[in-house]
Amino acid sequence: MRYITPLILLFTCSFLAHSQTYEIGGFVGGANVIGDVGNTAYINPNALAVGAIFKWNRSERHSFRFSATYAKAEGDDLDSDEERRQQRGYSFQNNIKEASLGMEYTFWEFNLNTGNPASAPYLYTGITYFLYEASYIRANGTYRDYDQAGSFAIPMTLGYKATISTKLIAAIEIGARYTFTDDLDGSYPVKGLADSEGFRFGNVNNNDWYVFTGFTLSFTFGREPCYCNF
Repeated sequence: MRYITPLILLFTCSFLAHSQTYEIGGFVGGANVIGDVGNTAYINPNALAVGAIFKWNRSERHSFRFSATYAKAEGDDLDSDEERRQQRGYSFQNNIKEASLGMEYTFWEFNLNTGNPASAPYLYTGITYFLYEASYIRANGTYRDYDQAGSFAIPMTLGYKATISTKLIAAIEIGARYTFTDDLDGSYPVKGLADSEGFRFGNVNNNDWYVFTGFTLSFTFGREPCYCNF
């Protein structure tokens, strides 16, 4: 009997581990591109970004996270601190639609089930795939998009979250995406214009980045989890 009881407890914990607490919510904030056109600041939200987030809290320290985000991306050389860009005067506009999947880690335990206020900084990384408008800029500054393209990116997000009730969690976060393309700003055309050297400019050895800065609000639901197997 003394061996059966631990086995029953272990089985129960393993079963309950599949009934973790979930979160679903939204993101709103701003976006900016770090590329060969426009302002060179790393954090400079100048266009709207909105999205949805789903989390599966597997322990008090980590969660699986999925998000879908839409953002406008734009840049203007006249907003740059570099005199060379100001004289050139190029500008661009783009649309980014991304899906991201990965792991969120908190710096310390973040227990949603004690009923006490909780807060913690966190990191998120994983893999992102996004769609954008393939584009180019003519020598006279005319910007054109000509096709839809897709690429992968590596997300790196730093945030701080806190409970505001037993069911609601608010967070502020800054998330940078290192992309595997250099054409978010029209400086390195792809697809049909991939070999058109005349349309390429800027540093062709560095890919573009884009950054999301904003707030999330999520609602928690699901059975109280058992973290026995972590």
